[in-house]
Amino acid sequence: MLYTMTNNNDKTTSILLQLSVLSQYFIPLGNIIFPVLIWSLKRKESGFIDKNGKQVINFQLSLLLYCLIIVLIAIPVILYSAFHNNTFIIENCEWILKEFNSDRITGIIATVIVSGILFSVLKVLEFCLVLYAAVKNSNGESYKYPITINFIK
Repeated sequence: MLYTMTNNNDKTTSILLQLSVLSQYFIPLGNIIFPVLIWSLKRKESGFIDKNGKQVINFQLSLLLYCLIIVLIAIPVILYSAFHNNTFIIENCEWILKEFNSDRITGIIATVIVSGILFSVLKVLEFCLVLYAAVKNSNGESYKYPITINFIK
C-alpha cells in the first residue's frame, strides 16, 4: 500500500525500523528489542510507521517461534537417537555406554544437518526480506512479510 501522506522523516524512520533487525548480529535479541523500541516511540506519529513496525515485530516473533520449534523437535530426536535401547554399565567406577554404533551417530548427524539447514534458510530468508522491506519503505510502500503470524494486530 502506498501512503500518499508519507514524508521523508516517516520513510527514514521506517527504514531504520526495518534495518534495526540487523542488530541481532551484534546484540542478542536486538532484532526484537530495537524494532519494539522504535515502533513504540514513533507509532502514534504516523500510520506508516505503525503499520511497518507491526509487520517487523510480527515477522521477528514468527521467526523466533519457528526457530524454537526446530530446536524443540531436534533435541528430542537427537536424545532418542543417542540413548534408545542403550545399556549403561559401571566398570571400574566409570560409566560405559554399550551398543552405541555408527547407525546412531548417523541419525544424530542427519538431525543436526537438517536442523542446521532449516535454521540457515530462515536466517538467509530473513536477511533478504529485511533488505527488501527497507527498499520498499524507502519508496513509501508498506511491506507485508510472508510466513508471518500476526501477534500484534
